[in-house]
Amino acid sequence: MSAFVDTHCHLDFYSFDNDREAVLERAWITGLTRLLNPGIDLASSKAAISLSDRHQQVFAGVGIHPNDAHRWGDEMLSELRHLASHPKVVAIGEIGLDYYHDDVPHDVQLRAFVEQLELAAEFDLPVVIHNREASDDLLGILSSWVQQLENKINTKVQPLGVLHSFSGDLELARQAIAMGFLIGFSGPLTYHNASNLRHVAANIPVEAVLIETDAPFLTPHPHRGKRNEPANVRLVVEKLAELHSQPVEEIACMTYKNAEHIFKW
Repeated sequence: MSAFVDTHCHLDFYSFDNDREAVLERAWITGLTRLLNPGIDLASSKAAISLSDRHQQVFAGVGIHPNDAHRWGDEMLSELRHLASHPKVVAIGEIGLDYYHDDVPHDVQLRAFVEQLELAAEFDLPVVIHNREASDDLLGILSSWVQQLENKINTKVQPLGVLHSFSGDLELARQAIAMGFLIGFSGPLTYHNASNLRHVAANIPVEAVLIETDAPFLTPHPHRGKRNEPANVRLVVEKLAELHSQPVEEIACMTYKNAEHIFKW
């Protein structure tokens, strides 16, 4: 059986409260060997760490999602710095920009994003990036951050992070890859109306790809409409294999190595 990884799932969310252990068992049976559970605020970051402490194959990310950055400040940053020192924390995230929901003022989002990028550099951890309708600002910030890293004596080893659940165009993907980022694909890759996304996935190297579910969201076809879970990650791998005309086992192996490389687990 091929080994799979889910590089982005939110198993700490309440929708898993009644069967979290059963969900994990189904994941292991399906062939998953590693899961990354990123936080979206302080509470979920702590919950992700707690889950990782209870399960050897589960790892945590800590961060403040742009839609949860209302109270961003030095105290929150200090708490994240403390959490980032935990040995099962392998990423800073989920962080980024969201101009679609527009729940948090853009200046607050920008400050939270920049300061969490600096935190990632401080701990030499990759970043898990959320981007929704904010590509121009996002690319500008990332370009500046990458330049700062390159100017330091101890340059941060690439890859620097992942654009999670990618929804942009091919040019955005190529720019991100050129800067040292990976591209994360989730359930929408399997949707009938996602031809543009499949075009992106088919035209970037598999060496630049991570596979994820974003569970409990973005359930892949043919289970769309139901709660998503990590066991469904195989469906995303199968679609990527189809797009690259390669065996599922090879795509699973390559994306597994990509995850191993970036998260060092």
